Amino acid sequence: MKKIFLFLFAAIFASSIYSCRETTQEKTEDALESIGKDIETNAKKAGEKIEAGAEKVADEIDEEVHNTDDVNGEEAADDMN
Repeated sequence: MKKIFLFLFAAIFASSIYSCRETTQEKTEDALESIGKDIETNAKKAGEKIEAGAEKVADEIDEEVHNTDDVNGEEAADDMN
């Protein structure tokens, strides 16, 4: 009788560990998926900000180039009047 109880206890213990492991694995997979989505979203936002900043710098460079007369950075003659 003692062996039956020990076997039953061992079976219940083993099944509880196995079921917890599956739950933990599922939670881990869900967490990894969520992290992946967060990384993708934030990378996209960062890319958009970098692109907007690059466009702003390009516009400022174009404006500065159009306002100079030569490569030495002298102001255009029409700006001085």
